[in-house]
Amino acid sequence: MSDFKPRFLKPSDTSSFLDKNDSHSVESTDFIYNRHLSQTIHTQRQRLPIFNNRNHILYLLEKYQTLVLVGETGCGKSTQIPQYMIEAEWPLSVGVCEPRRVAAISLANRVADETGTIVQQETVGYAVRFDACTNKPRIKYMTEGILLREMMSDPLLKDYSAIMLDEAHERTLYTDILMGLMKKILKKRKDLRLIVASATLDAKALQEFFNINPTGNKRDDTAVIMTVEGRQYPVDIFYVAEPVPCYIQASVDAVLKINESKERGDVLVFLTGQEEVERTVRLLNEHANLLEESRNKQKISVLPMYGALPHHDQLKVFRQAPEGHRKIVVATNIAETSVTIPGIVHVIDCGFVKLRWYNNETHTDSLVTFPISKSSADQRAGRAGRLRAGKVYRLYTEEFASKLAENTPPEMVRSNLTYAVLQIKALGIANILKFDFPSPPPLENLRSALEILYALDAIDIDCELTRPLGFNMAEFALDPLYSKVLFSSGEFGCSEEILTIISMLQVETVFTKPSTGTSIIKSRIQKRLFEVEEGDLITYLNVYNGFIQSDMSQGFCHKNFLSYKGLKRVVEIRKRLEKMLRNYGIRIESCIRSTESIRKCLVKGLFPNAAYLHHSGVYKTIRGDIELFVHPDSVLYTIPQPQWVLFCQVVHTTKLFMRDLTVIESDWLIELAPHFYYKTTFLE
Repeated sequence: MSDFKPRFLKPSDTSSFLDKNDSHSVESTDFIYNRHLSQTIHTQRQRLPIFNNRNHILYLLEKYQTLVLVGETGCGKSTQIPQYMIEAEWPLSVGVCEPRRVAAISLANRVADETGTIVQQETVGYAVRFDACTNKPRIKYMTEGILLREMMSDPLLKDYSAIMLDEAHERTLYTDILMGLMKKILKKRKDLRLIVASATLDAKALQEFFNINPTGNKRDDTAVIMTVEGRQYPVDIFYVAEPVPCYIQASVDAVLKINESKERGDVLVFLTGQEEVERTVRLLNEHANLLEESRNKQKISVLPMYGALPHHDQLKVFRQAPEGHRKIVVATNIAETSVTIPGIVHVIDCGFVKLRWYNNETHTDSLVTFPISKSSADQRAGRAGRLRAGKVYRLYTEEFASKLAENTPPEMVRSNLTYAVLQIKALGIANILKFDFPSPPPLENLRSALEILYALDAIDIDCELTRPLGFNMAEFALDPLYSKVLFSSGEFGCSEEILTIISMLQVETVFTKPSTGTSIIKSRIQKRLFEVEEGDLITYLNVYNGFIQSDMSQGFCHKNFLSYKGLKRVVEIRKRLEKMLRNYGIRIESCIRSTESIRKCLVKGLFPNAAYLHHSGVYKTIRGDIELFVHPDSVLYTIPQPQWVLFCQVVHTTKLFMRDLTVIESDWLIELAPHFYYKTTFLE
């Protein structure tokens, strides 16, 4: 096992690198430090496995339009290939697409450090939802949705010499759409290059998909495969003898055992969602406080990592732990491939992942917890072998592991396609059924998406985008149902309130969940101060207004058991949405506490998500007759349940639970969505 630990140079360390007789020793300490820091970065780049393939990669990019690159974790593909192309003086920008915003931002910062520049300037920049560079950098990291919106204004991507689709094995909805679109663009632009990169990928299938070869002669192939080995140390994998009753508690116990063992290295814990991550962080922090009081025990520094976490908090996981502390990172599958956290030696894998699954009968996405696939399990295990020989503790049995599926189903075949279809239509694709997807979506899901878009007045009877609403909704980086609510808010005179509610829905939760009995009771009492009988969304409005009236006080959040980070993120999102609404000429005004106007406006966009209280005592969807239940976190859970509700999300655990509810009147559905609902009478 290697005990190698990177040594970070400080200005005071530079003297050891200088020759006493060197005539340049009179240079300023800062200049010498910067020069040696540059040399250190250059040396680190040369040590990456991909460096030995630099000229080969550039040659293949000159000869072929598409390069399918299977690069093992840690080989340097995401950071180095764009730099190689810029160093080789490719004339235009290189765009790199990442599935997640944290990956785009962290990679841009990494490349800026390596090139000795400042991020968001001429050399390196990033663009993510609600945060984009205004200039045109030579290397641009972005999320997939950003590239899709760029295609609307520049269908042939004339500002780019090359596009790199990174982490393509995740097969997100946008990854598949971009693959289909890039195939069309490559036929028109022979000078454009595409790099499809991943650690685990069915390379042969993708090569055949992108091979634009009219002659059939193999010499004329336009796509090629290349494999780059990574820098991976041995990893020992351990399984539990018996299934664990609660993987959250088992994760906490495993962290504490690793910490007691005195083995070196940081710990990465994989869980399924934000709530589980925050709960585990609270439990570990309680133990961390006890360890701080002990002199002989290794102390721990616990950090969360999930997609909705503010950017400045996400960056904390990349820093070294304080002196005398072991870093414990508790993350969702965002840490599986999108980002590489330095220092990780131990990985704890719960064996599950939370995926969205679309039900075309109810027109709703359900968040369902699934066992991970074998490829995902391998990716998680690979996180442990980056620094030195590592260990993986799987909280499931070896028999369970042998029954896992080989790969996670592509998002295209299990997702709501409403927003995807809207953007494809905005890009001028007339016949979606003939669009070339790597994995064709179910026809029922496509039909359902077109039906919803027609009901939202985003497309007409000929499946063409309406003007101006359809085109405006396509430009908005939101679910079309939420976009419709925002664009309708001026009509109901409640745009101030709707902006707040939609912004609150972009964060998974703003309520913290204490772990101790006394604190749980106190948090429930404080939450009741904000609760109203109209439902969760109006409650969110009260929470936000209280936060603003307290001058965004951290003490206000602590007293009321609210997430300060989450609410700060809501404030950022709301500012950007308000700016966008103003650009579309929608007046920003308040309905002054008229909740009826707010709820009617919500019905205008969320009408597909309506449910009624059946005489059997459960809620049912109007279409599909699916049984639904009020989520225990809802304010409507403990009061007499109303007859009609709107929901924003369905979570599938033991039952189908509705989240983020609003009380409505049945007449509003007929009044505001007569094209979707009609009233009838059955004679018995």
